[in-house]
Amino acid sequence: MESLQSRGLQSPKLVISDAHEGLKQAIQQRFIGTSWQRCTVHFKRNLFDTLPKKGREEAKRWIKRVFNASSVEEARALKDQFLKAYEDQPRFTKVGELLEEGFDDAVQFMNEPVDYHVQLRTTNNVERINGEVRRRERVIRIFPNTQSAFRLIGAVLMDIEEQLDRGNRIYLKGT
Repeated sequence: MESLQSRGLQSPKLVISDAHEGLKQAIQQRFIGTSWQRCTVHFKRNLFDTLPKKGREEAKRWIKRVFNASSVEEARALKDQFLKAYEDQPRFTKVGELLEEGFDDAVQFMNEPVDYHVQLRTTNNVERINGEVRRRERVIRIFPNTQSAFRLIGAVLMDIEEQLDRGNRIYLKGT
């Protein structure tokens, strides 16, 4: 976080990451007033991993509806309905506790305009870019200097930008 601040990053409105406690604390200490959000894709995977085999598909659909809601109030209502529907089933106790515990951390993106929800709910875009850089780096294995590594990263980013931007789309509308 110090490195980011030394390069000029000031407190962003929202930081999206996994639920690593050390990372959460660093964000709170370094970026006062910044909201933190747990990546919803990773959170849903954690929830799905705790689901029992029997009744799993219906519960998965319900959980997906919770995180596809257009407002925090709607998501909270769906979550409460889910918890009420499964409260009498001991096999769903663990998923209910996990959902209750992490819900508020995973829906921070819903406080932003609806047009931003798809982009802000997950870190998968950044992870995909990192994976592409790593894939190409494995081919080269050893860089003669840091500038050559920067050139590779720049080339990967330019390639991804060309693939994604067909028609001058704006990532976050209204910015």
